[in-house]
Order: sequence, then C-alpha cells, then structure tokens
Amino acid sequence: MSDGSVQQRQSQPAVPLLEEQRVGEILAAVPERRHWRYRPRRVGMVWRSRTFRIVAVFTVLALCGLAILALVRDQTGTEGFLVGLGLAVLPVPLLMAAFRWLDRVEPAPWRNLLFAFAWGAFAAALVAILANSFATHWIATATADPSHADTLGATVIAPVVEESAKAAAVLLIFLFRKREFNGIVDGVVVAGFTASGFAFTENILYLGNAFGEDQQIGTSGVVSVTAATFFVRAVMSPFAHPLFTVLTGIGFGLAAASARRRRIRRIALPLSGLVLAMGMHALWNGSATVGPYGFYAVYGVFMVPAFGLVTWLAIWSRQRELRTLSAELPAYAAAGWLTPAEPLALSSMRARGMARDAARRRHSLAARGNWTSPYGPAHAPPSPTSPAYGPGPGHGPGPGHPQAHTSVHGAGYAPGHGQGYAPGFGTGPGYGYGYGTGRAPASGPSAQAGARTKAQAKAHGKAAARTVAEYESFATSLASLRRQARRGTAGADFAERELELLHHLWQRRDVAAPALTYAAQATGRLRLPRPAPGPYAHSFPPPHTPYGGPGYNPYLAPHQPPRRSQ
Repeated sequence: MSDGSVQQRQSQPAVPLLEEQRVGEILAAVPERRHWRYRPRRVGMVWRSRTFRIVAVFTVLALCGLAILALVRDQTGTEGFLVGLGLAVLPVPLLMAAFRWLDRVEPAPWRNLLFAFAWGAFAAALVAILANSFATHWIATATADPSHADTLGATVIAPVVEESAKAAAVLLIFLFRKREFNGIVDGVVVAGFTASGFAFTENILYLGNAFGEDQQIGTSGVVSVTAATFFVRAVMSPFAHPLFTVLTGIGFGLAAASARRRRIRRIALPLSGLVLAMGMHALWNGSATVGPYGFYAVYGVFMVPAFGLVTWLAIWSRQRELRTLSAELPAYAAAGWLTPAEPLALSSMRARGMARDAARRRHSLAARGNWTSPYGPAHAPPSPTSPAYGPGPGHGPGPGHPQAHTSVHGAGYAPGHGQGYAPGFGTGPGYGYGYGTGRAPASGPSAQAGARTKAQAKAHGKAAARTVAEYESFATSLASLRRQARRGTAGADFAERELELLHHLWQRRDVAAPALTYAAQATGRLRLPRPAPGPYAHSFPPPHTPYGGPGYNPYLAPHQPPRRSQ
C-alpha cells in the first residue's frame, strides 16, 4: 500500500464504532416509534397500510355505488328512480334509530355502521342484481320455462346470493374490528345496518318499477301499484331483510363471545346463522307462490313471531351487558379507580341519561353565573399560578408515590391527579378537560364585555355532557374487557388495553363522577345510610349541609328544614 493512501486515510475523520458493551445504553436512547425519522421500508406489504386499506374500501364502495346507480336508473328510468328514492328513504331513519337504540350500552363507532350500511346498499345490492339476473337467465335458457326460472330464482338463488353478500360486511367487521365486536348486540346492530342499506336499494328498484307500471296503465292514488308496493315493503315488512341478516349477526356475536381456543364453534356458529337466514329468506320469498293467502299465513305464523323472538333476544343481551357492568366494575371501585356509586349508575340506562342531563345543566349554569366549579371546592379548578394550570400534562403522583393507584390485575399505573386544566372547556395538547378560570370583573364596561354569552354557556354544558358520555363508554368497554379476560377471549394485549381505558376514565372523572353519583342517588340505586335519631331528634330541625361540605352533592337541592307549626 502506498504512503499516499495511508496519509489520505489518516486525514479523514475517524468514525467511532459501537461497542457491544453499550448495546443496552444505545437501545434505551432510541426514540419511540412515532418519533422515528427513518422508517423501515416494507416491500410487498402495501396492503398492511391503514391508509391504503381505507382508500381501497372507499374506492370499491364508490365504484359499486356508481354501478348500482346506473343499473337501477336503467331499469326504472329517471322519473321512476327519483320517486323510488324518495319513498325508499322513509323507513331508513326508523330502522337506523331502532338499531342505534339497541346499541346504547356500548355504542359501536359510526364508521363501522356507515360502512355496513354502504356495503349493503352498494356492494351487496350490486352482487345480488348481477348474480340473480345471471342465474335466472341461465335457468330460463336451460329449462325453456321463464316462469319456472323466476320462481326458482326468487326462492333458491336470491336467498343464497343476497344473504351471503350481506354476511360479508359482518364478516369483515368481525375480522378487522375485533375490539368493537364482542357480543350478540354488536352482531345484531351491524347486521341490521347492512340489511337496512340493502333493503333501501332494493326498495328503490321495486318502487321505481311500480311507478313505471302505473304510468303505463294510468293508475294513481291509493289504488296504484306504487302505493300497494310501498305498503307491503315499507309499512308491513320493513324489518324483513334486517330480520334475515340479524340471524347471521347473532351467529357472529356468539362466536365473538366464545373463547379463541374453540375454533370449531367460532366457525360453526356464523355458518349456522347464515343457513337460518337463507332458510327464512327462502320461506318469505316463496310465500307468494303458495296461494292467495300464503303471504299472510307466512307473515302471521312465522315472520311476526320470529321478529318478536329476535327482538326479545336483543333486548335480553343488552340487559346482560348492563349486568356485566354491575358485576365487573366494583373491582375497580375497590381499587380506587371508581367511586362506589358509579357501578350502580353505569348499570342503569336511566341513570346514565340523568347523569348526562345533570352535567349539562350544572356546567351550563356554572358558566353563566358561577365561575367556580359546580362540584364544590374539592373540584375547583386550580389558580393560574398553580403548576397544574395550562395545557400541559397534569402533575400527579409518580409510580413510586404512596397515592399511586394500581390496576386490579397488579399492573402499576400512576395517573396524574392534576388534570391539566386548560382555559375554557376543551381538550388541550396534554390532559383533557378543563374549566374556564377567568373571573369577570365586578363592575364596569369590561364586565359586560367579558361576560359569557348564552351560547358559550350552552357549549360548556354540551361539553360536560359529552365528557360524561365518553366516561360511560370507556367504563362499559372496561367491564367488557374484564369479562373477555375471564372467558379467555381478551387477547395478549389485555394489560395495555386496561391501562389505556383506566387512563381515559381518570382524565374525565372530575366531571363524570359527581354526575353519576347524583344519578345513582336520584334513581334510588344508592341509598345513603341515615344516622340513628337521638333523644332530641324531633326538637330541632336537621342541620343544613354547607356548600362543599362533607357529604355534599352539588346536584341535590339543599335540604330545607320543616316549617314549625303555628
């Protein structure tokens, strides 16, 4: 080697080499994944990207929507399409409201429900129209009997194709949204939204064709074909398609509640529900071929009792979810995460609604007149000089602090007691919800300029009610997660999910806990012990509880002493 090359190498700056003894120190200094500047390149793994999946799903649904729009408009005409669309949309809000009411205990995200509705209205309807038309045409060509082909297509081909296409939406949510699909109610709601979308598109087609037939024969009014079709499909049987697909949803719900090790059961239950849905659909479609009274016989003997049975099962499942709250949450109350009254209030739909209304009313009044916290001095927001004030994270006990709470499963977790109160009522970059701490001047023009308006007070009330609703949702998810852990269906990330839910609860407890305590007392689910009467109990009026004193509840009206007899 030449001397020049040696001198050139020595002139270059030396690059330090990593020592094996410092591996632990180096790895400890690596930033979290969300702060990575250089990310590994994934070759051939584009489908794992969340953005790619969302764009792909929306693209498929949009293309299906355009295709179904063109097909329906081609069969019904523009005028028939508009009439069918206007009449078909009428039962949709009723169906969606019914299924959403059933899902009040642990509401599913709207993105899942809207996906299910869009899948039923666009993708499933497109598959059904194309497959049914092809199958009917093939049978008519093979048998040379068009009437027989229509009957066979309606009673055999259509139930299999349509129920399979609708079940695909339930299957996708079951596979890719496991955390949000864990019981019978979830299966019923997702299946109901999917079938409602499918029935919406199908009603447009039937009502549009009926309107075109009326235009040809010249009938109108209550004796028209359009009126008769609307009465049968939208008044007598708007629940027909949802009832069929709900059977499939029940099968998926039972599979979701089963342990992961029972693979045969998790496969057999959805398939059994799908077969039942196809059978009932075939019975419903074939009722018109039995005779003039076949439709009414099937409607009264099978459809109405089946609808009542499925409705009872769905409501019973919802009540079972409420009983799960009262059974699972007391463990967290004993550990200090919840107050003793909260499991009682959270297991009652009436108490939940009362807590949201009370929080909305109290915080709205506090924003309009009382600039301190409506929960008393114990929950008053910190002063601007307090270290907890501002949008940053709250200052609370660390993991080694004696007041640090611990999960019921032993996982150490130290929530900050300072909730990071931000000016106004909203969410800061750090911890969640804060109260406005600005005080209006006592007098002068600046008092009028700085006074809160009625709209701002209303916004404060809505924010408080939303906070209580979020608290109820997270508490329900926590109880459901604990139930899954006992059944062996929670998954390996149970501890992380539990801590995340407890963190969300802790952020909102200052707003939600007093409201839920009030609701538990107001509904009679929590009865406060009464002290034993003394020897002079009837001689003196009961003492008045001061504002914010021991045992004070800001939602209850102050106790009024009885009037003395004249």
